[in-house]
Amino acid sequence: MMPQTINAKLPTQWGEFTIHALEKMPDGKEHIALSMGNIQSDPPVLVRIHSECLTGDAFASLRCDCGPQLEAALEKIATEGRGILVYLRQEGRGIGLVNKIKAYALQDQGQDTVEANINLGFKADQRDFTIAANILDILDVKKVRLMTNNPRKVSALETANIEVVERVPLKFGRNPHNEAYLLTKHGKLGHLLD
Repeated sequence: MMPQTINAKLPTQWGEFTIHALEKMPDGKEHIALSMGNIQSDPPVLVRIHSECLTGDAFASLRCDCGPQLEAALEKIATEGRGILVYLRQEGRGIGLVNKIKAYALQDQGQDTVEANINLGFKADQRDFTIAANILDILDVKKVRLMTNNPRKVSALETANIEVVERVPLKFGRNPHNEAYLLTKHGKLGHLLD
């Protein structure tokens, strides 16, 4: 089945975006992209690949940096007047919401985020960023300036023949509650946070 896209206007506090609802994707999930301005023109468009985080994005959890990164990305896109936020439905690094809360409980007992996922029977990070590449391809975007601290996202796009001309660091949301989480992302998952 070919992916299908439904588009509509989405006014936000940062300005008006177009929301693209994508269904019939290879992973069977529904994903979202928000775009602003002319995304196919030069210079390469600013892009953020953001994985769903209900606790951080909707409830402003201080356990992670997801909510502040999401808001900063939307603000940066609005400031430039053009860009794309790809919102992947891959909660909890791909383990799902309930398992993410189970991982939180293990973290409350002293495990780090990687240890918790592994002890629940998952990989440290189960996300598939080729879905983001599929979405950018659907939107006819071939060159990007990628807002990320995660080298796996850069690699996934480049493997899918989407040129990452610049990695734009996105360091927002550090606080006393997520310091160990960020150290684990840097030390065990290779995120570029120094």
